[in-house]
Amino acid sequence: MTRGLTLLFAVAAGAAVGNLYWAQPLLEAIAGDLHASAAAAGWLVTATQLGYAIGILLVVPLGDVVDRRRLTVLMMLASAVVLVACALAPSFAFLLVALCLLGITTIAGQILTPLAGDLARDADRGRIVGTVVAGILTGILASRTISGLVAGLGGWRAVYAAAAVAVVVLAGLVWRALPPLAPKARVSYSKLLASVGAVVVRERPVRWTLALSTAGFATFTLFWTSLTFLLAGPPFNYPVSAIGLFGLIGIAGAVTAQRAGRLHDRGWSLPATGIAWALVLASFVIAAFSGASVWMLVAVVFLLDVAIQGQNVLNQSRLLALSHEARSRLNTAYVTANFIGGAIGSAVAALLWSAGGWTAIAIAGIVLGCFGLCVWSLGRKGPLTATKLAENP
Repeated sequence: MTRGLTLLFAVAAGAAVGNLYWAQPLLEAIAGDLHASAAAAGWLVTATQLGYAIGILLVVPLGDVVDRRRLTVLMMLASAVVLVACALAPSFAFLLVALCLLGITTIAGQILTPLAGDLARDADRGRIVGTVVAGILTGILASRTISGLVAGLGGWRAVYAAAAVAVVVLAGLVWRALPPLAPKARVSYSKLLASVGAVVVRERPVRWTLALSTAGFATFTLFWTSLTFLLAGPPFNYPVSAIGLFGLIGIAGAVTAQRAGRLHDRGWSLPATGIAWALVLASFVIAAFSGASVWMLVAVVFLLDVAIQGQNVLNQSRLLALSHEARSRLNTAYVTANFIGGAIGSAVAALLWSAGGWTAIAIAGIVLGCFGLCVWSLGRKGPLTATKLAENP
C-alpha cells in the first residue's frame, strides 16, 4: 500500500459511500419538487441505507472468494447507472426505489477497506485502514456540502448526474491501479453468507464491537437527519446550499479522527474508544441548549464527528485485526450492522422530530451516549480485548 494507492482507495471509497447522502440536505427541495411531505422525504435516506445494508450483506463477502479488482469496478459502474436513474426520476416512488438500488450497488468502499488491510503491513495496518475509513467518513460529510452547492446552482437532479460522472472516472483509475487479485478462499456462496452470521453468533468480541458501532452510527444519522430539518425551518430558514456547508465542519472532525488509526497501532484503541463515547454524550448535552444558536451547533457538529468517526476507525481496526482470512466477512458484519443502525437512526429522527422537535432529538442522543459508555465500560476488560477469533470462519 503506497501513499498514492492509499489515497486512491480513500477517495474512491469516500465517493462510493457519499452516494448514500446526496439527498440529506436536499430533503425539502426534493419533497417540494416531487410533491411529498417532509416526513416522507426522510424515508429517502432510510431507503438508501437499507439498500446499502443489503448490498453489504449479499455482495461484500464475495471479496474473500473472487477477484476484488473486478468486483470493485463492476459495482462502481453499476452505481453510476443507478445514479443516472436517480437524476431522471419522474416521481417520488421511483426515486425511493432508485435510491434503494443505489444503496445496494454503491458498496465499493467496503470492498476496498478490507483489501487495504490485506495489502498493508502489520505495523501500518491501523494507519492505512484509518486513512481509508477517514476517506469514507469524509465522503459522507463532503457529500452534504457538495450536494447543497451543486443543487443551489443546478437543482437536485444535477447532483446525481455529476456523481455518476465522478464514479465512472474513479472506476477507471481503480482498474488501472490494481492488478488482478486472486481469491483468498474457495467457498460456495451459500456457505460464504452463512459464515458471516456464524462468526457473529460464535464470537463475543465481534458481537460487542458491533453493539458499539451500531449505536454509534444510529447516533450519527439521528443527528444529521434532524439537523437538516432544524436548519431548514425557523429560526434559521437556511437554503440547501447553506445547510450543505455544515458538512465542512464535519470534515474537520474527520481529519482529526484519522489519527485514531495511529492510536490503534500504539495499543491505545480501547481507552480512546471510551473517550470518544464521552464526547458523544457531551455533544448531545450541548445540543440540548443549542437549538437557536448557530455557533453552538457548529461546536456540536465538530465534537460529534470527531467522536463518531474516531470510534468508527478504532472499532473497524480492532475487528479487521481479528482474522486475515475472513476480513471481507468481518467487514460485512460490521458495515451491515452499522447501516441497519443508520437506517433506524434516520427513521427515528423523522418520528422524533414530528413528536418533539430538537429537544426530543437531543434526549435520544444523550440516551445513546449513555448506552455506548455502558457497553464500552463492561467490555473493555473482557470481550473487547480479544486479538484474534477463537475459530476461523
